[in-house]
Amino acid sequence: MDGFDPVEFLQRAVPVASHEDVSEMRTLLVDELATHGVDATVDDAGNTLATRGSGHPHVVLNTHIDTVPPHVPYEYDADAGVIRGRGSCDAKGPLAALLAAFLSIEPDDGRVTLAVTPDEEVLSTGAHHLVTGNDGEPVPAIADADAFVVGEPTNLDVCTAAKGRFQGTVTLSGENAHAAEPHSGVNAVSALAPVLDALATFDERDDAPGTHPQLGGATLTPTTVEGGSATNQVPAAARLVLDRRSVPPETADGFRAALLDHLRDVVPADVGVEFAFTDRETPFLGPWATDEDAAVVGAMRAAGAGEVRPFTAATEASYFAEHAPTVVFGPGVLADDEGAVAHAPREYVTVDAVEEAAAVVTGAVDALVG
Repeated sequence: MDGFDPVEFLQRAVPVASHEDVSEMRTLLVDELATHGVDATVDDAGNTLATRGSGHPHVVLNTHIDTVPPHVPYEYDADAGVIRGRGSCDAKGPLAALLAAFLSIEPDDGRVTLAVTPDEEVLSTGAHHLVTGNDGEPVPAIADADAFVVGEPTNLDVCTAAKGRFQGTVTLSGENAHAAEPHSGVNAVSALAPVLDALATFDERDDAPGTHPQLGGATLTPTTVEGGSATNQVPAAARLVLDRRSVPPETADGFRAALLDHLRDVVPADVGVEFAFTDRETPFLGPWATDEDAAVVGAMRAAGAGEVRPFTAATEASYFAEHAPTVVFGPGVLADDEGAVAHAPREYVTVDAVEEAAAVVTGAVDALVG
């Protein structure tokens, strides 16, 4: 792979803490590219960009260099062939595999671009810039992409869809009164009862998105609740936080409008009802799906990827899938038989999986652009 060893790179990358600041990890990546004769640029949003070849097909390889806190120290178990530590599978393992493919491919008429983002785990400002930074359109480096491969731990399966995630708060407003005279006020907490019942039927309405062939049904889960300010007072406000896992073609704005219509039908007329998304600088990671017959899916399968299935977590793939067929792929797992792996203290990836992932992406990209 042009002298690049993905496992050796990963062994240098995992010890670099990137849960608070990605600068050191980004320098490692840029220097590694330079070592192999590739000049990379870092744009104003902190994305690392590099391109080889020209023309089409154009395949973009994307993943992220930030990790969740806390940092988990690097450990290498040579006997078991396991690399442990924060980022080993999410997503420095996938990065190593994508980097191996990027450095080994010699495009003929096609092109391959590496686009590595800095803050997927928080607000995805880097990915948002990639798709909107050119006056609302994708930046030139990815604007004419024919396919995206997004690196995440998929256990070497090729994932062609994922649910989106929206979060927001239902606020019910009433009127304070003495609890001894409850009918002289409007009890916002009492109005939670019909709201909770209505949430259970939200996806049964006539204009609901229904069951998606790849993702199944959407979910709507109340997660936290608060209301009232005194134990002897009719509460004038109640707030209920909702977690929405959406499926295509639902959008954030469409969800909000449908939810408010649904709740206003059941909430008493004297109770106010509002819904607001949690403040966020960038759009929520929405639902997405790629046709399983897309060329990038076939190339990944032909190169040895596992089964075709949905990904079970929200990713920046949702931003890219609006512009070209997108798949999620990489070594490692989100969870195993013992419990959580990614984002957990026991995060790990196997050496064999990293090497196999590198071979699969290399084979697929070579078939598409080589």
